[in-house]
Amino acid sequence: MSAGGKKRLKQIAGLVAGAALVIGSLAISREPLVALAFLFLIVVPFEKWKPRHPQRVRRKGVGTDVAHGIVAPLVTPIGVFVAAVIGVVSFGWLPGLAVRPLVAMLPGWAAMIVGLLLFDALIYWTHRFSHEVPFLWRFHAVHHSTETLDWVSGLRQHPFDGVILAPAFAFLLGAGFSGEYAGAVTVIQILTGLFLHANVRWRLKPLHKLIITPEFHHWHHTNEPKAIHSNYSVFLPIWDILFGTYFMPSNRRPETYGIDEHMPDGVAAQMLWPLRGMPNPLTVLWTAFRHPIRSTRRLAREVRSLLRQMKRSARRPTANVTGVVPRPPVHPMSRAEVPDQPELVGVGR
Repeated sequence: MSAGGKKRLKQIAGLVAGAALVIGSLAISREPLVALAFLFLIVVPFEKWKPRHPQRVRRKGVGTDVAHGIVAPLVTPIGVFVAAVIGVVSFGWLPGLAVRPLVAMLPGWAAMIVGLLLFDALIYWTHRFSHEVPFLWRFHAVHHSTETLDWVSGLRQHPFDGVILAPAFAFLLGAGFSGEYAGAVTVIQILTGLFLHANVRWRLKPLHKLIITPEFHHWHHTNEPKAIHSNYSVFLPIWDILFGTYFMPSNRRPETYGIDEHMPDGVAAQMLWPLRGMPNPLTVLWTAFRHPIRSTRRLAREVRSLLRQMKRSARRPTANVTGVVPRPPVHPMSRAEVPDQPELVGVGR
């Protein structure tokens, strides 16, 4: 079979797999359709009234983004399970237990504010690591692969994107914040994120250093070299200002979005793409059962490698509050020479 025939066959297989995911998700629940309709009705009128970029609702890739929204209830539990395991084995709840007496001394309203600030700071760093650590970026790149920001683009997510937040979530639970509170903050963050992707012209300049706006998040999504690795905050831009990743030029606005590396079209292909080169989980479990000591040592090496990359990310030269980037870094996984990439659980073997 020719190369073109193989490519066409893969495309057909991807369409069939994507359709199966959508049908399977709708068979479980029709709520995603209601949520999508609601999102369309409350956001699209503003996009038509004050558009940032003139574009059609039926733009390129909108089907993939809608499909992501529909299959989320089907695939998200997989990511939640992985996150729960990571949260337990990370022992992130231990430092939480250490500060629990201090949190208990705070009045209810003060504890809620402290919890929000802690959540915001922790998610800043996990979001930053998701961009600057190559293994984590391969999952987060799915979200950033959309080349158009609008009412539905924020739904493009991989279920394993964000599982690194699990230790921070475990810390909050250990510190005495209820699961309902942490879950509510997470839901608010998700809903806010959908608005931040909207194709609206509003600049809201007086709010730029107080709370994040669509302008702030659009700069985060642009693939302009000077803006890469910036605006990681999800509620308050203070963390970007403090850690040197704030980027909000006053004389121009973001024009192009997306990533430089390849990302296939279709929801099924995008679910599988970050997993390329990784071994079958059952094989990993069987190997761990047969060779527990060897597997534990390998896992420890890979975790240390991942932590070294996080440390390098935290210490790298960054932009200052004026938005001047002294040395634009290479976008993760866009070049082969990214150093010290972890071999997490047999990646590439």
